[in-house]
Amino acid sequence: MIELNDIVVSYRTERGSINAVDGVNLEIPDGCIVGIAGESGCGKSTLMRAIYGDILSPMSLSSGTIEYGFNDRNGEPVTSENVRNEWFRTLSYIPQSSMNSMNPVIRIREQFIDFPGTDPNKKRVLEQVREYIGKLGLPVEALDSFPHQLSGGMRQRMMIALATFFQPNLIIADEPTTALDVVVQKEILLLLMELQEQMGNTILIVSHDMGVHYQVTHKMLIMYAAKAAEYGDSDSVFDEPLHPYTKMLIGSLPTIGEDRARHGIPGSPPSLWGDLQGCRFAERCPLATGLCRSQEPPLVEHKPGHFAACHFAGADLPDTGGAGWQ
Repeated sequence: MIELNDIVVSYRTERGSINAVDGVNLEIPDGCIVGIAGESGCGKSTLMRAIYGDILSPMSLSSGTIEYGFNDRNGEPVTSENVRNEWFRTLSYIPQSSMNSMNPVIRIREQFIDFPGTDPNKKRVLEQVREYIGKLGLPVEALDSFPHQLSGGMRQRMMIALATFFQPNLIIADEPTTALDVVVQKEILLLLMELQEQMGNTILIVSHDMGVHYQVTHKMLIMYAAKAAEYGDSDSVFDEPLHPYTKMLIGSLPTIGEDRARHGIPGSPPSLWGDLQGCRFAERCPLATGLCRSQEPPLVEHKPGHFAACHFAGADLPDTGGAGWQ
C-alpha cells in the first residue's frame, strides 16, 4: 500500500512559492488501477511526479511523507530518499507525450538493452526483450526500427513495454492515450489492463477523460485546485458521487440515446496564489453557502471507503434545465 501523508508540493517562482499539491492524504491499495481526474492545473501530474520521486528545482516536496509499501531490488524498503534508484525497476513512469520520449537516433532494441541495471550480456537481454515483446502481442521486428519509423500507437505500445519490462510494483501513466484515435486508445488501455492483471501491480492513470476512468479503473481520485475532492471505489464514485464537482464532471458525459444538451462547468478554478479561504470550489458550486466560503471542508469518509471534501456531501444539485449536471 502506498500512503501519502499530508503531501505539499511547491514550485518556486519569481513571485514566490506556490503549492501545486496542497495537503493531500491518500491510501492506495496494492494490485489495483487508480484513476486521477480533474481540470488542467489541479495538480494531477505534479502529484504523480512527487510519487515517482522526480522532484527537481523549481519543484520541491515542501512537507509530508510518501510511504511506498514495497522493497527495492536489494530487499530494502523504498523511500523518498532512494526511489530514484528504482526507476523502471520497482516503479515506472509513462509520461505525457511518451510517444516522443524515446531517443530518436537509436533503434528501439538499444533503448531496452541500455537500461540501467540490465544484464551486461546484451545478447541475452535482447533475447529476453524479444520474448517479452512477443508475449505482449507486438511485432518483434519493430525492435529494429527507429522511433520515427513506427506509428504513434506502436510507439506508445513500445513505451509501455519499456516501462513494464522489469515488472515494477508501481506504474504511473500520465495521459497514456493523448493524441491517439479512439480505436488505438482502446487497444492501449486494454494492454495496460492485461499487464496489471498479469503482474498484480498498481497502476496510477492520469486522464481528463472520465470515460477512460469508468472503463479501466478500480478506484478514483478527483482533484480540484491542488486538493483531493473525492476518493473511493470507481463504481461508488460514478454511481453515487458525493462532491458537487464530481457530480458535474460525470453529468457532463454524453450518454448514448440521450439528446439533451450537455454543458461544461461554469466558471474557472481559483488562482492558487495567496491565502485561499474555505472550499476552493465554492465560487462555482450551486450548493455553496457562507460556511463553504469561510471553512475548508476536510476529506471525510462518508461511506465505507468513499471520501469527499464537502460540507454538503451527497446532496442533490438543483435542476439546471438541461445543463447536463443535475
